[in-house]
Amino acid sequence: MSFVSGDNSKVEIFAQNNTWLFVPATRIDRIEKAFASGAAAVIVDLEDAVAQEGKAQAREALKNYYDDQNEKHTYQPIWLRINRAGTEAFFEDLALCQQMPKLAGVLLAKAEQAGDIEHVYQFTGLPVIALIESATGLYQIDSMAKATGLAAFSYGFLDLCNDLRVQVGTPSADLIANQIRYQFIVVSKVHKLAPPIDTIYPDFNDEVGLRTRVQLWSQMGMSGMLCIHPKQVATVQQALQPTDKALEFAKRVIEEYERSGQAVFKIEGEMVDAPVIERSRQLLAQ
Repeated sequence: MSFVSGDNSKVEIFAQNNTWLFVPATRIDRIEKAFASGAAAVIVDLEDAVAQEGKAQAREALKNYYDDQNEKHTYQPIWLRINRAGTEAFFEDLALCQQMPKLAGVLLAKAEQAGDIEHVYQFTGLPVIALIESATGLYQIDSMAKATGLAAFSYGFLDLCNDLRVQVGTPSADLIANQIRYQFIVVSKVHKLAPPIDTIYPDFNDEVGLRTRVQLWSQMGMSGMLCIHPKQVATVQQALQPTDKALEFAKRVIEEYERSGQAVFKIEGEMVDAPVIERSRQLLAQ
């Protein structure tokens, strides 16, 4: 599948990918467990999760795992988070991608330029998710959104906070986070990318907080979330399920619309028009 600017297939291929679970490249044994968690996509991390002196060994372990899959494992395509463009590790990661032709795609860490995204795509032929982790990257998202090969944006909020000197865990940080989400949502829509993927929730023992976060980004129109622990997967997926009340209302809207053919009508005293009908269709389709 070719990923070019304005390609609607970008949106379609991400439609069901609501949970993106990281696995350190130093723990290849966790890949099968990650898929068993029910995650929609598994990301093997060659960047922050691997110390500089361990990257070569991690690549070799991943290559060996891939080569052994036909004999020992049922193959399931993984995503690979590679190191930032321009580094020696970046080029070595790209070479690894060429040796693993059945990868699902690539996450480019610390993306800042459209040219780097296009370089990854031209070298691998794989869809690219750009991870924005600096003020420069955030400033350049409109330019990067036009890059051939880009499928979606995500971001590393802790790195962004460090670069912007924002104090994590404060109301001010929440304001900045929502502004970042808003920027990604608008740019992604305008350039026909898949809806953006929200950043990690670092406390994997805080189920209540995670549910609140999921409700926030999903209501804003984002498509999924980066996860750092298998236990987060089920919580995210459950939090995304519409309530029985919402489903029943949507069903009644569509039934009345199809029965009457009217563009405007009332259900339970609530005015229903084209946007409500479309939202009901989307809800039932999910």
